[in-house]
Amino acid sequence: MKILLIGEYNSLHRFLKDGLIKLGHEAIVVGLNDGFKKVDVDIKIRNYFSNNKLLNLLGKVIKKIFRTDLYSISIWLQIKTLKSQLSGYDAVQIINETPFQCTASIETKIFNLILNNNKKVYLSSCGDDHISISYADKQIPRYSILSPYIDNKVSKGHFSYSYKYLKPEFKKLHQYIFKYIKGVIASDLDYHFPLQNHPKYLGMVPNPIKLEEFTYQAPLIKNKIIIFHGINSHNYYKKGNDIFEKALDIITSKHQDKIEIITVKNLPYKEYINSYNRAHILLDQVYAYDQGFNALEAMAKGKVVFTGAEKEWSDWYGLNENTVAINALPNAKAIADKLEWLILNPNKIIEISKNARAFIENEHHYVLSAEKYLNKWTVN
Repeated sequence: MKILLIGEYNSLHRFLKDGLIKLGHEAIVVGLNDGFKKVDVDIKIRNYFSNNKLLNLLGKVIKKIFRTDLYSISIWLQIKTLKSQLSGYDAVQIINETPFQCTASIETKIFNLILNNNKKVYLSSCGDDHISISYADKQIPRYSILSPYIDNKVSKGHFSYSYKYLKPEFKKLHQYIFKYIKGVIASDLDYHFPLQNHPKYLGMVPNPIKLEEFTYQAPLIKNKIIIFHGINSHNYYKKGNDIFEKALDIITSKHQDKIEIITVKNLPYKEYINSYNRAHILLDQVYAYDQGFNALEAMAKGKVVFTGAEKEWSDWYGLNENTVAINALPNAKAIADKLEWLILNPNKIIEISKNARAFIENEHHYVLSAEKYLNKWTVN
C-alpha cells in the first residue's frame, strides 16, 4: 500500500511510518514538527510566525483588525503547492481534526484537498478534539484534562485551546470530517472511551514505539534516587505539573538526603529524550487513564513513570497495580506517598523498570502497531 500520514504529535506518525516500511509498504509523513518539540517529518509545513517576532506581531494585528489569520493562509498556500505530492495514496490518516492548527475554514479546505485526491481517508483521535473535549466537559470521567478549570483551580482562559473544539465552527468542521472519513482510530484509552459506540469508530491501536531508538538502561542506584520532572509551560495545568511540584515539595521535606530532583522546561524533543537518562523515576502527567508518548518512551528506556495508569488501563492489559507504571492521581499527597514507597524500596524500582520495558515490547512495538493499522485500513 501507498500511505500518506498527515500531521504529527510527538512521534506517532514517524514511528508508524517506519513500521509500515518494515512491512514492505510505502509511507511518508507531512506536517508541522509539533512546535518546540521539533519532531522530524518527511515534508515539513513551516510555521513562519513562531520564531519571527515581527511576523508574529503583524499576524496578531491583522487578525485583530481585519479578522484575517495570516498563519492559516500561509499553511494553505504551502499545502496547495504540494497537491501533487499529497495525491494518489491508497490510504491517508490525519492525526487530528485540526492537524495544522488553522482556522476551521482553512482546515476544511485542506481536508477537501486530501479527500478529493486519495482513495480512503481515516482520522486518528490523538490530542484534543470535539468528541474528547465534549466528553470531558460533561464531566463523564472521574477526572480529565479539563479538571483544573472545572475544579476552579484556573480560569477558562488556560484551556482556550481545548475549548475551541466546542465552538460552532469547529463543531461544524468535526461533523464534516466525520461525514466523509472511512473511520476513526483511537491512539490510547483516553480517546477510546469517548468514542465507544460511535458508528465511525474502528477501535484503538496503542501508540507505536520504535524500540531501536530507546536503549534499555537497568537502574543503577547508588546514593540517591533521581527524580525527573519535565515541564511543558503551555500545558502546565493540563498535565498536572503543579500537583507534581507540590508532591516534590512534600517528599523533599521528608527525604531530601535520599533524592536528587532534575527539572527541565520546554526542551526540543531531541534534547528532552536524553535529559532524563540519569533518572530512576519520571513524572509525566496526572489527568490521564493511559500513557502518552513521553511516558511510553521513558518506560522503554527503563524508567519508573508516574502517569496515567488507571484501573481501566490495568484491566485492559491484564496487569497488577504498580507493576509497570505508577498511576499519578490528581492528589499531591498520594503521589508523594508513592514516591516515598519507591525511595524506601529501591528493589521495586528495578522490578518495575524491567516490567515497563517488557510491556512496551509486547504492547507498543511499532511493527505490531503498523500491522493493526493496516488491518483496519484494508478491512474498512
